Amino acid sequence: MAATKITINPNGSIRVEGDFSINDAEGKEFGLGGRSVIGLCRCGASANKPFCDGSHRTAGFSSVCEARDLPPPAPRA
Repeated sequence: MAATKITINPNGSIRVEGDFSINDAEGKEFGLGGRSVIGLCRCGASANKPFCDGSHRTAGFSSVCEARDLPPPAPRA
């Protein structure tokens, strides 16, 4: 199984590539038509959510996320 790679594109989509599935809130799987690379919308303007349709270019979306370390998760009570 190929590792899944997720890339946060500057001012754009979340690129997902590798072996993955995408499910809705009820657990039903989206049919990806055999794709192994997709873009997920993060600007909120896509007419094809959750997938990116390039609307971020005309919506004026701006966000750059540099990699960083997260703190450890809080202990569960």
